[in-house]
Amino acid sequence: MALFPISSKFEGDFVLKLVPVDTENTMAEVAAAAAEHSVGVHVPDQPGRPIRARAEGSTEAYPLDMKLSETGLGPTDTVEFYFE
Repeated sequence: MALFPISSKFEGDFVLKLVPVDTENTMAEVAAAAAEHSVGVHVPDQPGRPIRARAEGSTEAYPLDMKLSETGLGPTDTVEFYFE
């Protein structure tokens, strides 16, 4: 377990956010952490729709149960978040 900063690029938000997460967090937990800084602030909430994450520029979402440590991301890499 280690503190790991990611750059959050939430669809519909005009500001990138540096979000501290843990390497053992699942991508669902990482998405929830990113949502705290964007949803309800710059992005309207969309209840009932899961938040997904993908590497910047990718079209493939990470599995929700994948651990951050398994993604190959480096510190401060940009992760795109969006409502499915």
